[in-house]
This record gives sequence, structure tokens and C-alpha cells, in this order.
Amino acid sequence: MIRSIIIGVLAVGVIGTGYWGYLEHQEKNAILIQSENNYQRAFHELTYNLDHLHDELGSTLAMNSKERLSPSLTDVWRITSEAQNDLGQLPLALMPFSKTEEFLYKIGDFSYRNAVRDLEQDPLSEDEYKSLKKLYHQSGEIQNEMRKVQSMVLDDHLKWMDVEMALASQDEPGDNAIIDGFQVIDEKAGQFSEASTGDEGNRSQQDEEIAKAVEDLDEIDKQEAVNIAGEFLEREGKLEADVEETGDGLAYKAYSLTIEDPEDGHYIYMDITKKGGKPVYLLEDRQVESSGVSLYDASEKAEKFLDKNGFENMQLVDSKQYDNVGVFKFAYLVDDIRVYTDAAVVEVALDNKDVIGYEGFSYIANHHDRKPMEAGLSEEEARESLNPALEVMEYHKAIIENELEEEVLCYEFFGVIDDDTYRIFINADNGREEKVEKMDRAEPVYNFN
Repeated sequence: MIRSIIIGVLAVGVIGTGYWGYLEHQEKNAILIQSENNYQRAFHELTYNLDHLHDELGSTLAMNSKERLSPSLTDVWRITSEAQNDLGQLPLALMPFSKTEEFLYKIGDFSYRNAVRDLEQDPLSEDEYKSLKKLYHQSGEIQNEMRKVQSMVLDDHLKWMDVEMALASQDEPGDNAIIDGFQVIDEKAGQFSEASTGDEGNRSQQDEEIAKAVEDLDEIDKQEAVNIAGEFLEREGKLEADVEETGDGLAYKAYSLTIEDPEDGHYIYMDITKKGGKPVYLLEDRQVESSGVSLYDASEKAEKFLDKNGFENMQLVDSKQYDNVGVFKFAYLVDDIRVYTDAAVVEVALDNKDVIGYEGFSYIANHHDRKPMEAGLSEEEARESLNPALEVMEYHKAIIENELEEEVLCYEFFGVIDDDTYRIFINADNGREEKVEKMDRAEPVYNFN
């Protein structure tokens, strides 16, 4: 009897110890996953900000309006600060990366010094424009190197926790693709050390607009979110998904879905608003190893995807290719006017035309019926506000949001200066230069209809 009791107590102890160890293991894995997710977020935001930085520097070179130049330089300074913040969140403290940090500081210092001065009374000198152009080309080289690292991270499913452990080890880090890639970037930035230089707030505002747009809609439960995801993805049969309610730090509540593809094991991530069941974004994490599909065919697939999911009167306004993925931006079209505030982005794999990405923040936040808007200026009158060096290739009418967050009717001009193509928005009432955007070289800008 005593032996049986002792055996029972020991068995309970063993089971309890095993259960405790299991809980400890689960907690450790949760911490590692959270750290990895934070690193991945910071890394991809850094890549995005470096892309944005290069484009914004290019936009300043095409501006003819002094009143627009100062805000644009302010944006350059803000984006640089965000990129520096992203760098600070990556586990690079043990690896020399000072040259890249110095390069970002140089861009930030140049843009801040010139943004705060009165450019009407004291415009940029010829040497300062040369410095700005030099920074633009240099940032493009950094941008290209960062894209190579991002491509490796996505294609090979590289983990930042491996970087942290490699850097923290007493020995040499060894062969790590991320470390090697960042060392190349730092060496590239070091080559620019002698050069003379003589959107978190936006996303927060957009989140509040999404919350307002869905506040009167009915709430859905987790199973309804899974059903919506299945329809959105055109997945037949029962869809298996891990669903968590999220919304911490956001103005709206949403369901975050993780879906494992049963065929090859890759994952699909989606966020769907709790109110109204609106898909906010989609990301399919898989390798796209070839590009046998043309960008035109992929754009048609993206347009059909939006049409199937209830997006009416959408027009393709931007198309780009990153590695083997086509990225397409669509704007709502009303009375032959492009409504850029009501935009959606679709990513299509160029190996089999699968939709592997979608982003609908702007469309959900802004789409509504609008009163007709009439232009106060003719197209010829609006052209007078353009940089004389711009060779206009195409124009449209468009609605965009100005700095006061007001929707304004503009003439949208596509034109070329030297080897670069720009999209410039001129206010259709007062001729003000509202926005200048540099287009990527690989981006077709004509015949969007």
C-alpha cells in the first residue's frame, strides 16, 4: 500500500515536472517568436523607408515651386529619422555599421538645414543642388543593396535571431547572409563619406479613419473571418487558420489570421477588421523563383482579383516589378477622375499569376460617394506651373489629399527630365504644385487605361 502511494506521488511529480518544463518551453518559444517578429518588422520598414527616401530626394530635384520644396525637404528629414530608428531596433550593435548611420545623418542634416530656411529669399545654390543630386544617386545605390538583402531574407526565410546569436558569440560570426549583406551596405556607404552636402503619423491617422469608416458596421466572429478569408483567397473547401484578435495600439479591432498552405507548407497572413469584415492586408510568404508571366498579364490578374472582391471602377495607376513579383496600384475612377485617396495595392507572383499580396488601408479609410468637382483652370493654364525642363508625356484629372488633409482636384502630369520620369500634381483651381513623385525606371507610366 505504502509502495503504491509512493509510486503515485512520484508519478504525479514526474508529470508535474514535465508539464512545468512544457510551459517553460512554450513561453521561451513565444518570446523568441515575438523578438523575431519585431526584428522582421523593423527590417522591412527600414527597406521601405530607404525606398521612400530615394524617391523623395528625386522628387525635390523636379520641383519648381519653392513653397513645395521646403515641405519636401522636411519629409526627407522625417524619413531619414524613421530609417535611423529602424536601424536602432535591429541587432547590429555588435557589428560596425557606423558608415551607414553617418550617411543617413548627413542626408538628415542637409535636408533639415535647408528646410528651415526661407527658400523664397535664400534659394538653394547651384552647389547645393549638385549636393542634393549626389545624395539622390548615392541613396539609390544603398537602396539597391538593401533590396538584395531583403530578397535573400524572403527567399531563404532567414531569421534575425540567428544574426543576434552569431553577433553575440565570442567567435567570428561566420557565414551569415544578413550580416554579409549589411557589411556590403556599410562599405558602400563608406564610399560616400567624403561627399559634400554644403509615415508613422500618417499610418496612425489612417488607422483612425479606418475605425471611423467601419464603426457602424456589424461585428463578425472568428469563424466568419475565416470564411471571408476563404472567399477573398478563392480557396475551395474548409480553410484551416489560426485566428487571434488584435488591435493593441490600433484605432480599430481586427482579426489576424495565419493560414498554412497544405501543399507546400508556406504561410499566408491576413488582417480583417472585426467590424464589417474588411480585409485590410494579405501577405503570402513563398518563394517566387521565376518570372515567366508578363507584367501586363499579371496586371490583368490583379484587376480581376479586385473586381471579384467587390472593388468597382478601379483603374491601374502604377505598376512595378520587384524581383519576380509584380506590384500594382489601383485608384477609384469616377467621372474620368482618378481618386488617389481610394487606392488599393495588389501583388502578383510572376511565376503562376497567384495573388500573393494585397493592401487596402487607403481604400477602406476613404472610399465614399463624392460630390462632382469642377476645375477652375484649363489643362493649358495648369501646365504653366510645371518645371520648364519637364517634357510632358501624358495627363489626367485626379483627386488627391493635400497637406491640410483636404481632397483637392488636380491635373496629373507625367513627364521626363533627363532620364527620370515624374508624376506631378497641379491644383486645378489655383495652379499650386501639390505633389511631385519620381517614378521607378521599371515602372510603365503610359496607357494605364
